[in-house]
Order: sequence, then structure tokens, then C-alpha cells
Amino acid sequence: MPSLPRRLFLGSLLGASSALLAQTPSAPVSPSIPSSPRRIRIAQIGAEHAHAAGKLEALRHLHPLYDVLGFSSPKTGLGKPFAGLPQLSEDTLLALPELEAVTIETRVEDSCAAAQRAIDAGKHVHLDKPGALSHPDFKRMRQAAETRGLTVQMGYMLRANPAFQWLFQAVREGWLGDLLEIDAMMGKLANPATRQSLASLEGGGMFELACHLVDAVLTLLGKPTEVVAGSTPSQPDHVQDNQIALLLYPKTSVTLRCNHADPFGGPRRRFTVSGTRGCVEILPLESGEFTLSLTEPRGTWKAGTHRVKLPLPRARYDEEFVELARVIRGEKNYAWNAAHDIAVHETVLRAAGLPV
Repeated sequence: MPSLPRRLFLGSLLGASSALLAQTPSAPVSPSIPSSPRRIRIAQIGAEHAHAAGKLEALRHLHPLYDVLGFSSPKTGLGKPFAGLPQLSEDTLLALPELEAVTIETRVEDSCAAAQRAIDAGKHVHLDKPGALSHPDFKRMRQAAETRGLTVQMGYMLRANPAFQWLFQAVREGWLGDLLEIDAMMGKLANPATRQSLASLEGGGMFELACHLVDAVLTLLGKPTEVVAGSTPSQPDHVQDNQIALLLYPKTSVTLRCNHADPFGGPRRRFTVSGTRGCVEILPLESGEFTLSLTEPRGTWKAGTHRVKLPLPRARYDEEFVELARVIRGEKNYAWNAAHDIAVHETVLRAAGLPV
């Protein structure tokens, strides 16, 4: 396999490119655990988000980095990831003087207010996507954290995916030339419970799921000049399960689709970036696999088309929490600031046809 671009710009996922290439392509990658012995004391607020159990499991797996003090949720019988942890009220958790950070895994309707309370208590926050129903509330919360010097890590897991990190760095280095188009899709076949959940969200799947795609697009291009949203529900219940958004830039057009009525939505999830000198298609979305096409040699890559498979972490959320630990410890700066997150949230709302 040819060598990758120079060290991936986020730096914390898989280390230097040479370390990445040294891994067996199909083997899981163990997180690169910082050597500092200090464990960060963390807790979780909420167990209602779809990622709640997985996030807590990741924190407990990363025991060299984190000391999980407990969780807060009105729910009971939550299963193995929560077993053995103290179940406390939110007020009790946030009042713990040793607590440094919290993960927010509530319903999206409650998440921004919970994040604001954690920030007011002086805690760093991992806030799961999309973060808030109200843009003014989200903006206020995100700016408050930055003013206080607190980290808010949004739960956009594609940031920590090796294929996306590779893409971000390749675009930064001009491998694809001027970007002309991005085409992306994120969908699945929603079961009745998921459809009921989507029905309660005015923005539907584009708001709740395709926000991951919006975050990746804005990482590459920044805030769009125009956003056009469309929705064609597939069933009489009028749930927004089949949506499209067009994001326009001075030289680039972006098409995003979110389809919750697609029996093959998972395997078809993709992210394709085309430019004047090359193209990258990540398919399936979280597989670490992509096709790279180049009009001219780049580094040790020849002109032509290459199929690449990068090794994946052991679990979906490990690497983002490795990075969060480094940021909290002051070992690195977080690559996504308040201005980026605010622009993403605004764009997500517009792409879902919602007012800002």
C-alpha cells in the first residue's frame, strides 16, 4: 500500500501515518493511550440517546484514561454498560468537586439544557449529536463553554474515522485540487420505534442522523452560502424519512440524502468528494475503506484509481474519547471550535427545513 499523506491533522486517532501503515489492514486498532497516569473523572447524564450505552461502554473500557463516577437517568434496568455504577441525580453528579467532565446522552429535546447546566458547573462536555432543537440555545451554550475555557466535544463520530481523517488531510494538502462536488447519503430502514422517534422531531432524519454528514462537509468547506431542503415522505404517517439537502458554495455543490425507508441504507452509506485533480469515495461510510482516484502522482501514490482499506479502532467511540482526554489534559488543542459547531448546527437545521 502506498504511504499516506503526512501525519493526519487531528493527530490523536492513529498516530503518525507510518504507525497506521504498520497495522494489518483488516485488524482492529488499539487506541493510542496517552502515557500520563492521571485519570479524568467523568460521569454520564442521560441514557436516552441511541449512543448512550456505547459511549459509557467506551469510557469504562478506557479505564487507564477515565474514572467513571456514575450516571444520571430516570431509566432503570439499563444493562451491562451501566452495571455497578452509582445512579445519582444530575444535581448530585454536577456538585461532585472532583468531577471534571460529563457526557450528555439525553433525548435531543433535553440535551442542550443539560450541557448548559454542566458548563455552568464548570465541567467539560461531550455532547451527542445534533446537540439542540433551538439554535439560539445551542449558540449560547457553545459560546459560554468557549468563554470559560471548557471543551465541548460534539458526538460526530466521523471525525475520528480513519478514512475521514485521511480525506480531511488530503484535501488540506490539495490532493484533489479545487473541490467541485460532494455527494453523500446516510440512511437505514427504520423500525416502528425509530419512526415514532423521528415523528417527534420536526426535522426528521436529516436533523437526527445526517447531521454527521453536515459536520464532515463543513470540516472540508466551511459554512455554505445557501442551503435548499426537500422532503418526500414515503408513508402516509408523514414522517420525514426521505430527505435531500443541497448546500451551495462559490465553486462547490453538495448533495446530502437521508433515507429511513431504505432496506439497504446501512451498506449504501457513502461520502464522495470530487475535485479537479482527484476523487475520494468512502463506502461504506464507517468501514475505513475508500477509493482514491488521482489525475497525477501524489507522494508514492501513482496516477489512477486505488482501493484502500484502513484499519479501524476496536470500537466505534474509543478514539474520540482518547482525543477528549488529551484535550482536557492540555496535551493538544481541539480541532473543532465553537464557531465551527455553531455553523454546523445552523446548517443542520437549514438542511432539515427548519428555521434558525
